[in-house]
This record gives sequence, C-alpha cells and structure tokens, in this order.
Amino acid sequence: MPSIESESFSERMRAAVNLSWIMFSRKVGNGLVPINKEASMQLQYAYVLQQLLPLITFHENENFEIELETGVQVNGRSREIDLLFKGEFGEQKHTIAIEMKCYRTLAASGGARGATDIFMKDVYEDFYLLEQYVLSGIAHEGVSLVMNDLLRLVNPKNKNAKCWDYDISNGANFGPVNLTTPIGGKPVNISLEKAYNLSWVQYGEFWFMEAQGVHV
Repeated sequence: MPSIESESFSERMRAAVNLSWIMFSRKVGNGLVPINKEASMQLQYAYVLQQLLPLITFHENENFEIELETGVQVNGRSREIDLLFKGEFGEQKHTIAIEMKCYRTLAASGGARGATDIFMKDVYEDFYLLEQYVLSGIAHEGVSLVMNDLLRLVNPKNKNAKCWDYDISNGANFGPVNLTTPIGGKPVNISLEKAYNLSWVQYGEFWFMEAQGVHV
C-alpha cells in the first residue's frame, strides 16, 4: 500500500483513501458514526478524507479536491461516480474514482432488507464501472469500498446458491472473468479485465472491505 508520506503526490492520494477508510471503519464499528444507507456512508467517508487533505499537502502548488455524485458519460450511458478524488501538482494530475456499497440487514426504513443477491451482483457491477472509468480516461485508478453487517456474506457456510457466482466472501479471488448469471430475474453481463483479491476486516458488528483490481 502506498505511503501517506510518499514524495509522489498520487501515492499520497491513494494512501489517504486507504487511511480514511480505516478510520471511517473504526468510527462506524465503534458506534461513533451512524451509517444506515449508502448516502450517509458517502458523506461520512468524504468528511474523513477531507480532514486528511491538509496533512498530505507537502508543496505550495499541490491542490486536492473531493467531488460527490459526479455525473459522467461511460460507453454512451450516464453514470454517477460516488466519489471523485482529484489532485494536481504543477502540470501533474491524478484522479481516483471511488464506488461505495453498504448492506444493512435492516433497511433505513426499519424493515428487513433482503436481496443480498442483488447487493453481491452490485459489488461486481462497481468493479466493472471502476474499470470503465479508468479505460475511459475519467480516472487514473478506481477503488471499491464496501461495508455490511451480515456474517454469511463474508464467511458463508456454503456457496451453493447461484448468487455466489458473484462471490464477495473473504479471500475470494477472481478475474479476468465474464459473468452472465441472472439475478432477480434480470439479465446480467459483467466483464472484468482485472484480477481481484477480496479481504474483509471486522470492527464492531460491521465488516469492511477495500478492493482494487490489478492487471494480470
């Protein structure tokens, strides 16, 4: 993992994404920051990352900014990137796209949520989108941040159901891969060009994962 004190400003940015996720995770896991859905996750994570910006600024002509819900065009379709982290150092520029997913057993309304299969597929959809943002030149790298409070998504007793074609369990390795298993009665076509190795960390009653695809 890049160092928060690296001379490379792009490495500092990536390290700040990681450190912010660790701090966010601990705060949420210890009950200091309530998260009931993805929107609050985005806001609270962005707030933590914002606090780090002065600490990773080492030169007068370095500038960093955070954008939420940035609208972009990818392959002819409109998308919204959950968080876009931009940096400039003189003539150099670096952009990190971040997609977030949050699964709570109880929905924000208080009712049981269900639909874990859709959540699993959506995590893979984020991996695909992040790859597309990089291929399209919108970002230089893409990072997926995921949290949930359901142990069986992290350490399943078995993987018999078809939704496990979209395996997000701890230690899952996959990619490049093309996935077409229908979920929720709807067709799916997700093609990943990078390799992924998923690792979850538990704080309190929540599990947290940071994932980034690598070329093989």
